[in-house]
Amino acid sequence: MKAINNHLTISFFLFYCLPIVTGSLLYAADDILIADFEGKDYGQWKVEGTAFGHGPARGTLPNQMEVSGFRGGGLVNSYFGMDGSTGKLTSPPFKIERKFINFLIGGGKYPGKTCMNLIIAGEAVRTATGPNDRDGGSERLAWQSWDVSDLTGRTATIEIVDERSEGWGHVNVDHIFQSDEQAMKEMQMEITVVKRYLNIPVRTGAPKQRMKLLVEEKIVREFEIELAEGDPQFWAFVDLSDFAGKKMTICVDALDKTSKAAEFISQDDAIRGADDLYREKLRPQFHFSSRRGWNNDPNGLCYYDGEYHLYYQHNPYGWNWGNMHWGHAVSRDLVRWKELPIAIYPHEFGDWVFSGSATVDADNTAGFRTGSEDVIVAAYTSTGRGEAIVYSNDRGRTFTEYEGNPVVKHQGRDPKLLWHKAAGHWVMAVYDEKGDSKAIAFYSSPNLKDWKYESREEGFFECPEIFELPVDGDAKNTRWILYSGDGAYSIGAFDGREFKKESGKHRFNFGNCFYASQTFSDIRPEDGRRIQIGWGQTGDQSMPFNQMMDFPVELTLRATEEGIRMFAQPGREIEVLHRKKHSWKNVRLASGGKNPIEGIECELLEIRAEFEPGTANEVGLNVHGLRVAYNCATSELVCDQNRAALKPVAGRIRLRLLVDRTSVEIFANGGRIYMPMRWIPPAGANDVEVFCSGGEAQMTDMQIYELNSAWE
Repeated sequence: MKAINNHLTISFFLFYCLPIVTGSLLYAADDILIADFEGKDYGQWKVEGTAFGHGPARGTLPNQMEVSGFRGGGLVNSYFGMDGSTGKLTSPPFKIERKFINFLIGGGKYPGKTCMNLIIAGEAVRTATGPNDRDGGSERLAWQSWDVSDLTGRTATIEIVDERSEGWGHVNVDHIFQSDEQAMKEMQMEITVVKRYLNIPVRTGAPKQRMKLLVEEKIVREFEIELAEGDPQFWAFVDLSDFAGKKMTICVDALDKTSKAAEFISQDDAIRGADDLYREKLRPQFHFSSRRGWNNDPNGLCYYDGEYHLYYQHNPYGWNWGNMHWGHAVSRDLVRWKELPIAIYPHEFGDWVFSGSATVDADNTAGFRTGSEDVIVAAYTSTGRGEAIVYSNDRGRTFTEYEGNPVVKHQGRDPKLLWHKAAGHWVMAVYDEKGDSKAIAFYSSPNLKDWKYESREEGFFECPEIFELPVDGDAKNTRWILYSGDGAYSIGAFDGREFKKESGKHRFNFGNCFYASQTFSDIRPEDGRRIQIGWGQTGDQSMPFNQMMDFPVELTLRATEEGIRMFAQPGREIEVLHRKKHSWKNVRLASGGKNPIEGIECELLEIRAEFEPGTANEVGLNVHGLRVAYNCATSELVCDQNRAALKPVAGRIRLRLLVDRTSVEIFANGGRIYMPMRWIPPAGANDVEVFCSGGEAQMTDMQIYELNSAWE
């Protein structure tokens, strides 16, 4: 094999065995196939129960996470009956004639419950289960081998079992065969770290491999990655700054003999393929997205000494969800973000860094401060342990784990920290499950380390958020807002121990590009704003990144005819991107009439429009092919399949739109309606149209701002 790269120094060595190729399995001449599950049914295998269906699955089943790593077209997949069904598959008897039995296995890792057993004389003499669990979020099949050299000549059967009747759990199996060699062995290469980045070729959909980086025989990074064969879709990278000058061993758990992926792994001082970074065709231009890989929930939103910190759920090594770390970016204006190195790495493989929050411990109640800077304390869900506390003495760049973790252990996730001034203690609001009950639980603490359970509020799922807002700006008349992942909120009172609901749940988001939002802690008192960022669910597989953050919005409480409600308006910081303004006033609109703003063709826009509906059936905007209409007959704002009740205020409908490359965020009547939409315009759809149908209307005011890119 040719040299990997002149930047990978010292030595390189690979271990392979059987001639295994991607997509199919070529057995050695003396191997014995037990089952490859390529038929329409299970043949002579005995089927019991409902979990395995009537024959092999053809890949991923309905409602199942994507299954990967199997060979050919078929596999055993006990998700057939959905989780909760049970069953067993038993092979015909066979004689053990080789040193190893090799197989692919995945699914839930519940020994004895979701597993494959080798049975001799009625006893299980070998057993295996999949490497995946619910929190790990993977359905990948991986090679395993049983050493059966001591059982040569014995008659055996194989049984594949799913006996887990409650909760998540199933088993996936493929390609079982006897051989004198193990199916896969580890690839290793040794380097001396002389450059900043380790660049790794990725192709979405390729078999996932587990990669480990070891320094002084200790695992310092471990993750799954879809290694590319040939031209990569993109390059993932590992920041090696912490290991400069040290010897490192790179291990990959199982590669095909014909794989050339390792040849393209390289050390570099730059991220490979980043020549057009932030200028990619479908890169959002004023919504944050990570340089590479996947992002979902915003985490740890906090403000400290001129910097807004955005931590977030991040897979640095792939386009899809997985390998959950905390990514990190900072901004001084909520618009122009600088992505920093990963802030929190997993404690170990499979113990992922799920969502949480951060706050500034200005009074050093936890005693973590070691220097002149205030400490930023974060809480996150360690999927293998419970709710964990970490702290930073370097302005949120790196974190140290509290030795007493986990500080709360329960069935749940996503801790939100806040200081309750009136109660004089810290609060942790955390998603909590008890049987079928889904709730937000509240804990209190004097020091962020010792937590006491206080109460639960039923009816909320994931990603809790709680904060106080004045009504109509009156600091003497406040309410607390409580919500979870979907943003639907309740209004009430909170004494630091128990939430007492006054009204709700009220719907907050009416679009399809919003989830798991969080608000910033520690905003300057003189600012007095409550700023929220949500996960913007939009992406395209042609890009080296996936998903984004919604634009920051300012939340307020206002009295309405329906009671107190929460409003959302774009943060005023959008104005730093204003480039060119177009404006119109008092323009008559008629059904089938000429577009009064014809000629406005710009990719990035802020639009502010005000209409008097008049006798029209509909009035609205067509923006880059996305139709945003006010239906006068039903008094609804309608966009694609999304709609929200909306009544004119003083006879007028006001719309505000933020238009980026993959989204359009819609705000109506001063933020009464918030409708963030994922939208990738069709080719050539770059214009803006005002329309009116079924009568006449008046466009009383229209302002369109062409926007600069935040990345310029």
